Order: sequence, then C-alpha cells, then structure tokens
Amino acid sequence: MRTPTDPDSPPRLIEVEEFFSDPAFANPSISPDGTRIAYLAPAHGRRNVWVRGIDQGHEDAVCLTHDARRGITTYYWPGDSRWLLYLQDTDGNEDWHLYRVDLETPDQDAVDLTPLSPGSRVFGADPLPSHPGSVLVAMNKRPFAIDLFRIDVASGETILHHEQADPTESVLLDQTGAPAFASRLAEDGAVELYAIDRAGTERRLLRRLGGAEYPVGVQPQVVTADGSGLLIGAYTDSDDLRLIRLDAKTGDETLVAAVPGHSLDILGTMAPGVLPPTVFTSRRTGEVIAARFVDAKPRIEVVDDHFAEVYDELSKLSDGVLGTLSSDDSEQRWVATFVHDRDPAVTWFYDHATHESRVLFRPYPHLDPSDLAAMSPVTFAARDGLPLNGFLTLPTGVAPEGLALVLLVHGGPWLHDTWGYNPQVQLLANRGYAVLQVNFRGSTGYGKRHTTAAIGEFARAMHTDLIDAVDWAVARGYADPGRIGIMGGSYGGYAALVGTALAPGYFAAAVDYVGVSDLANFLRTLPPFTRPYNVNSWYAYVGDPDDPAAEADMLSRSPITMIDRIVTPLLVAQGANDARVVQSESDNVVAPLRERGVPIEYLLAADEGHGFDNPENQIRLHQAIERHFVRYLGTGRACH
Repeated sequence: MRTPTDPDSPPRLIEVEEFFSDPAFANPSISPDGTRIAYLAPAHGRRNVWVRGIDQGHEDAVCLTHDARRGITTYYWPGDSRWLLYLQDTDGNEDWHLYRVDLETPDQDAVDLTPLSPGSRVFGADPLPSHPGSVLVAMNKRPFAIDLFRIDVASGETILHHEQADPTESVLLDQTGAPAFASRLAEDGAVELYAIDRAGTERRLLRRLGGAEYPVGVQPQVVTADGSGLLIGAYTDSDDLRLIRLDAKTGDETLVAAVPGHSLDILGTMAPGVLPPTVFTSRRTGEVIAARFVDAKPRIEVVDDHFAEVYDELSKLSDGVLGTLSSDDSEQRWVATFVHDRDPAVTWFYDHATHESRVLFRPYPHLDPSDLAAMSPVTFAARDGLPLNGFLTLPTGVAPEGLALVLLVHGGPWLHDTWGYNPQVQLLANRGYAVLQVNFRGSTGYGKRHTTAAIGEFARAMHTDLIDAVDWAVARGYADPGRIGIMGGSYGGYAALVGTALAPGYFAAAVDYVGVSDLANFLRTLPPFTRPYNVNSWYAYVGDPDDPAAEADMLSRSPITMIDRIVTPLLVAQGANDARVVQSESDNVVAPLRERGVPIEYLLAADEGHGFDNPENQIRLHQAIERHFVRYLGTGRACH
C-alpha cells in the first residue's frame, strides 16, 4: 500500500476480481418511515436486496431476496415500509418483471406482480399518492404500446389505468393519477408538449421542440406536485440544455435551473434509481429541489431553500459530488452517496434534526484510494474546430510520457463520459496504460450544437474526433503512437470496429464489446416498441433502413462492409441474449476475420445480454482484455 509520503511509487497490482466482483454494498436508500435502510449486497453469489435498521450494521441485516441466477440492480420502496419491489429479467434479455417481497416474512419467495409474456417488459414503477398501497407501472402487455397499470402491492390486483392510444405519444399524470400533460412526436420529428384539462377531453399545445436536438427524447419531464406546471430539459433560446417550467394554463416559460455554458446532465434519466439523478425530487412535497449539470466534475444546482440547508451539510461530507440521495417522509433523515474517481459511492447517513452524520459503508472497502489513478478533465479541438471535452487517466507511479494508451469509447452514442469511478479505467491504469475518453460529437451534455454535429457523421467526423483525440495525446508526449488500443461497448464497439477499418495500422489492438457491425440489421432487429423512440436518434442521425437509399448509405458506414480492411488483433465479447445488439452482429465479424487469419478472440456468454452483469463473466471478460492488451500493446506491469 502506498502512503501520502511516497505518491510516486507504483501502486500495488490490483487483481481483476477486486475491480469486477460485485460491490460489498450498493444502491442504498432509506425507508419512508426513516427506520430502515435498504441496499444491495452479495448473497447466493449475486447482488440481492438487504434491509437493516438505521442504527444497525450489516451483521444485523436481513436478506430479502434470494436470486441466485442474476443480480438485482433496481428496487423500490413503494410508499409502505413493509414492502420492497424489484426488477428482474432472465439472463440479460431485458424482459423485466416487477417482484414484491414482504419485510415481515423475508424467507418467503418473491411474488411476480407482472407475469408477462415473452417480449413484454416492465419499464418502471412509481408510487401513486392518490392510491395508497398501489404503484403505477409502465409495461407493454401489448407489444407495440406502453400502457400504465395500477397494481395493488399487497394483493397484486392489476388494473389498466391509462391506455396508450398512439405509440408516438406519452401521457404524464399528476399526483391524483389524472392525465396532466402529453408529449407527442409529430410527423416532422418535432416533439409537441400539450397540457390536458382536468376532464381529460381538451389539449392545448404548449411547445414544439426541435426533434434531432433531443435524440433520447425531451429529458427530464416532471409534473409539478400541484399539476400546474411541467418541468423539462430544453434548449429554448440557448445552446445549453436548461431546466424550465411550462405553465399548464398560460404556456409561460420560467427558468428553474441553468448554468451558463453548461448543460443539464440527463444520464440519470437512463437508469432511474441507479445512476445519479438528473433532478432531485422531494419525498415530502414532490417538488424538484436540485438539478445536476455537466462540468469537469458534475455540478449540483439547488433550487429549494430547505434543501439548500441540507445540501450545505452534505457537501461537507466528501470532496466528491453528490450522487444518489434518499430521505424519509419528514426529510430529516437522509442517505447520500458521492461520485468520486478514486473513492466511489461512499454512503453517508445524515440527520438534519441533530446534524449527526456517519459513514454507512464503502462499496469497495478493499480498494485504497491511494492505489487508484486520478481522472483529469481535458479539452482540445477536432480538426474542424469543434471543441471536444474528455478525460485522461494516467497510471500512478509512472512517468507520464510515451505510454501505451487505450482509447475507451462510450456507448450510446447519445450519452457522455463523466468524472467518476470507472473500474475499466482503473484496471487499465493499474496495469500501466494511459486511458483517454472523449466526448465526441453526438455525445450529450455539451450543448445542442455539439450533439447535432453528429447528424450524418457516423464513420466520418465521429470517427475522426477519436483519431484527433489520440493525436492530441501523442503530440503532448503522453502516448506512444505505436502502442495505441481502442475499446468500447455498444456504440463504442462499433467505433472500435470502424476505427480499425478506416485507420488500418493506427490501432495496435482493439476490443469490440456488444458492438454494432451492421447498422441496418441492428435497427431492424430492435424490439418493435422502440421504433417511435428511434425517429430523432438513429433515423435522424443515420437513416431509416426501410428507405433503400438510406440503407445503402448505412451499409457504407457499417463495419460489415469494411471487414476486409481490418487487420488489427481483435477481442469480441457478446451476450447471447442481447435484445439490442443481437448475436449475429458479432458472429458476422468473427467468422470472416477468422477465415482471413486475423488474430481474434471471441467471448460469447450464454447467460448475458447487452453487457455482462454476472461477476464471473465480468472477471472472465476483463482478464481477456488484460491479456489482449498486454500481448499487443505491451505494458510495464505484470499480467496475472
């Protein structure tokens, strides 16, 4: 172990298992009555839900779930502290079901509240204040429609609450469960926002927002507690995504939260309750109390006076950034995690009445922050002058010059890399590699112009942005141009394949993790309910495969048509149950490369989907990645 007195000595070699085994504790939340804490921890070889008293330790906790096949990621307090709900699929197929467990009888099997047919799934569950004891669940019992159902948690009785009449429309309910607003996709791709009168019979158009500016939809969309307004993330009169309020009666716009030169961070809307939220909402009032913005480190803007006092105290607990947060109904007791690059997700308890605070747990207690590498924000320009932001992580205890470098490309592509702990980054840095992440054009979080600059630029400027990023690192002496690797998942896997095809010889090794190889086939094989959601993303930026001209263009940008140009040693990893990027996307890369004798290793996991989740598969994958880069990039650290 290194000490502060010798920061330049090499850190200990951290085993792959230490990075990719399930965390000892994760995803904490406090019960509505403030007496208990729920969290995820290992049991039966998987992440399961545990509950303990607010003043108890893990040795006193009760394991509520008993899943031995696949770990749990998302769970809910439904409003009554007797019950917990959680989502589970089968081997990564994303056919999510909602299960109930009873805290009074923790040894009983979980009850499936949503016994759906294959191909249907639960999208989320929310308490419904007007119906105590019930939750509002979005699911597609009808394959092409996402309807809202009211489920009584105790009995399991399920009632259709709101039927989606148009697959291009989503209805937002107020706290009484009545339709209050609607979001509709117009024929020209614009997003139309309507207010719905109390009788539910009349609609008034409030705003039309440009479609391609919102490739993952207008996010967030939050109805105010009294139903009189709609809070949205919008670019109105700005290149920055800001949080605004639209009045239901007048349509007037009020600015709620904004940071000049910075955009609202909408990553949290992709995995509510798991990722740090875009907006923090009061459990007591239902109102938004703070918002998260993109910056070198994520930035929190507080918009509620009471929470300002709480936030001031929470901010003293960590030099990181507030991550997830929950409170009891009185908002006196809080459980908070913090985003940090080297001390991740440390969980604190804070009592606002007494100002008492204490650490509840660290998810990775075996990792010493002094052994981990700092993630530093960097900026540079693309060849056409577009500003690019990213993060450079340099190995500790090694001179930062002439290093083997791995370009780690994020998925989406309508996501963004952000400052914080990343086990892939830390593994590579621990092995002596520099790691570069770049928010290429099309990434969210850096303004409307930056996102829309990717229209028509798949395998073009989106690719050259990555090359420009590596050239920047080489020009500054960080990287050895002969030892550059590229790696990514989903879109990042596509980018790795494109990079090896369009820049042969530039990359010495590549990793394609559940990556797209045929853009047209990828879009055709997505679940049918996704089509309306692709209009302002894939169809606007790449093309509609049902259009022959667009399909031809998509094929010209697909790795499958460039396969003869790939000579870079490649590692491919794929989940057999992937519902987004189907197995054939990887099979069709591996077979022709093997025939040509290109060095290739293929990891196919029968019990995984779009990304590996089970720890044994994560460990196997990253041991293979380590071997792959050591073989083709070399490294100064030993490989185990």
